[in-house]
Amino acid sequence: MHNAGVQNILDPKWQLFVKVADAGSVSGAALALDMQQSVVSRHITRLEQESGTRLFRRTGRGVVLTEFGQQVYPRVTALIRDAEQLADDMRTSSGTPVGDVRVGLLPSTVGMLAGPLFSTVRKSWPLVRLHLTEGSSAQLEEWLVQGRLDLALLLREEDTAAPEETVLTRLPLYLVVPAKDALAAGKTIDFEDVARLPLVLPSEPHPLRARLAKLARQKGATITQVLEADSIRLQHEITASGGGYAITAGTLTANEARRLAAVRIVRPVLSRAIVLGVTQHRAHTKATWEVMRLLKTMAPAMLKSARQS
Repeated sequence: MHNAGVQNILDPKWQLFVKVADAGSVSGAALALDMQQSVVSRHITRLEQESGTRLFRRTGRGVVLTEFGQQVYPRVTALIRDAEQLADDMRTSSGTPVGDVRVGLLPSTVGMLAGPLFSTVRKSWPLVRLHLTEGSSAQLEEWLVQGRLDLALLLREEDTAAPEETVLTRLPLYLVVPAKDALAAGKTIDFEDVARLPLVLPSEPHPLRARLAKLARQKGATITQVLEADSIRLQHEITASGGGYAITAGTLTANEARRLAAVRIVRPVLSRAIVLGVTQHRAHTKATWEVMRLLKTMAPAMLKSARQS
């Protein structure tokens, strides 16, 4: 769960309260914490008895916070952040990074970054516990806002990166087509030709959808969207099965490369950035800053080389 210093400062039952609230169920929290569900339930029941009121309302799908639970949740999360910061300050007085760092990775970056990142952190800072999470850009951004992640790799269309975000690399966008499709023989394709194709796109609202619609209007065309899919992996799978064409950075796994091809979109050339996002809702520790610095150092070259390979 958390380090011993934090547990001495704050009753760990309140940390369980936050985990259950974030997971939306006792079973989900128990799975995330590798604890028995009955143990989590017992602690929550005891916490409600000590509070003199219910913190959760049970539903068919799990639990939701009661009105009182909603009132105390932000105050408890703030206390946990302060306790973590205090524990880190006490334990890092020697200048050695320690503690938990939660990092979110895009599915397309897991293969190239997860292993090297974990190995480097373990070798350089053995007291740092790295927690890696995979998710779509929208999911990771939501978890950053909630404070469930410290750092996350996010996608940004063109120049939409926020001032506090670090651009790790910029990638041209490609039309992803089935390997046996006639379009696979070409190296480039004009945007006007792309606009005429049945496209597999992310759900609205999405920056890419807005960009494509704007460009299409400028060209006097209309985008034909035949299916919505909210992850690049899904978009690629649908394309491989003949369900349409996807517009992504064209980074294909070994399995995808046997079934798909990427054709660069030109006139105009479209690009997308991978940025490093940082939460504003968790206290940053020395460990967080060191992992952030490491990502800024190692990720750009690895992401660039992956696309060129």
